[in-house]
Parts: sequence; C-alpha cells; structure tokens
Amino acid sequence: MQKLKNIFVGFLISFIGSIPLGYLNVVGYEVYKKFGIEETVFYLFGVISIEFLVIYFTLLFANQLIGNKKLIKFIEAFSIIFMFLLAYIFYSSASKEAENQSVLEKYVDYSPFVVGLILSCLNFIQIPFWTSWNLYLLNGNYIEISKSRKYFYVLGTVLGTFCGMLVLILSLD
Repeated sequence: MQKLKNIFVGFLISFIGSIPLGYLNVVGYEVYKKFGIEETVFYLFGVISIEFLVIYFTLLFANQLIGNKKLIKFIEAFSIIFMFLLAYIFYSSASKEAENQSVLEKYVDYSPFVVGLILSCLNFIQIPFWTSWNLYLLNGNYIEISKSRKYFYVLGTVLGTFCGMLVLILSLD
C-alpha cells in the first residue's frame, strides 16, 4: 500500500508542477507542431530521463538533510533569496524572450530525445524545487523511502511529469 501511496504522491506533485508554461513545455509544443506526437514522446522521454536522476539524488540529499537542522535553516534562507533572484531574472528577461520567434530553431538538427536531455539538464530550477518538495514530503511522512519504496516515488514523479507535460502540449493545440 505504501508503494502505491508513493506513486500517487509523486505523480500528483509532478503533474501539477509540470503544468505551468515554461520553456520545456514551449519547446515540447513546438516539437509537437513541427514533428508530431511520436517525436514529442521522444522529447518527453529525454526530459524525464534527466528528471529521474535529479529527483532521485535530491531525494537522497533531502533524506540526509533531515538530521541536520542548522543546514536546513541555511538552505531555507538561501532558497528565499534564490527565488527572489530567479523572479527578478525572469522578469527582466521577459521582454527579450518575446522577440524570439521559435525556440526550436536552434535545436532542429538534433533528435527530440537529445533536445529533451539537453534542455532538462539546463533546467536548474528543478533542483531547489525537488529538494524542497522532498524535504516537505519526508518531514510530513507523506512518502516512505526505505528499501525499494523510493523508486516507486520517483517512478510516480516521472510519470506525473510526462503526463502533465503531454496534457499541456496537447491542450495548447
């Protein structure tokens, strides 16, 4: 039963977290419009391949952090500053991005899977996002990660990202 709970919690958080329109979704939509559903699925597999690793390692990191209260306080303070910095950067660069006609043009020579891998690697915001969610879920006992149970949680998260991004991409059409 705990394995199903881990899958469900991971799926729910990841599905909701993948819905906001970000550059991974925009590129996914462009892949869909230009190449169709099959290539879009390969693109999403590239995205979730990296996300699997990020979520797994941030989960292990969060589990280690739980015992170190001083470090958690520092990370909480750093996270607040980091989020304000990101908000400023995105806000100040919003007008520049509006001038770009197609994000996909830079990557059209590569397979969609490789594009998904590359862009997911550049998505640095997922590290603090997943670290904070994993800390919250572990502290609240919403997930249990002993033995193989952590893999069920991570499986749920990548399935949630895949489904969330696919639903958004298809609904944009």
